[in-house]
Amino acid sequence: MKRFSRRLGGLFLAALIGFAAPALADPAPVGGYAIVKRYPHDSRAFTQGLLYRDGFIFESTGLRGRSFIRKWNLETGAIEAERTVDSHYFGEGIVDWKNRLYELTWTDQVGFIYDIDSFEKLGEFSYPGEGWALARDDKRIMMSDGSAFIRFLDPETLKETGRVQVTDNGVPVTNLNELEWVKGELLANVWQTTRIARIDVTTGRVKGWIELGGLLKEAGVTGDRDDVLNGIAYDPVADRLFVTGKLWPVLFEIKPTEAR
Repeated sequence: MKRFSRRLGGLFLAALIGFAAPALADPAPVGGYAIVKRYPHDSRAFTQGLLYRDGFIFESTGLRGRSFIRKWNLETGAIEAERTVDSHYFGEGIVDWKNRLYELTWTDQVGFIYDIDSFEKLGEFSYPGEGWALARDDKRIMMSDGSAFIRFLDPETLKETGRVQVTDNGVPVTNLNELEWVKGELLANVWQTTRIARIDVTTGRVKGWIELGGLLKEAGVTGDRDDVLNGIAYDPVADRLFVTGKLWPVLFEIKPTEAR
């Protein structure tokens, strides 16, 4: 009898909570894009991290034995600088901070610090769990780890200072991957999808989506296995947004469009 009464009480409490809980907001709107320009991209590059700085694209790639960081000319694709990552490591995302370049590795819980001009290794840093991608604003670095959480790091010490869970309509958005800070929003590729999330990092709420499925055909890839969308870079001076994918032969400059 006690077990039965407890069950009824639990059902009553659940019903009461459900009645009192506010209704969830509608799912975030889904917008599209327009292609502005195409640029050459190395189809052998298993793109993990991407950023734009002073007219150049900085890129990091993954896979053990095939990971590297690279600086290349946006217009011509010519490589200006490159460094191979030790074959023990699976390279992941990168971000610039002052005269340094930070790089994550996937499962080794270690990151590398480089001089951004020479790619000379200056040091290492550590973090718990997996490392997927990095981005920054003027005060902090943001990190994804394949979960629904974004970590915040001190840009000088690289120690975690907090984190936020990313949700859409109350549902956690997992597999957050490559990141880029654009006009006060954090953009994030969602691994193995064709969408980029536009995230309010104060609340973790997805404000909207950019659906890029049509780019697969434009790039001549299927997106079925390894050649998935991954890579976001932004030029704040000229307001240009660049996207690409793993093993893609092209990098696109796009203009997001509003949901219809």
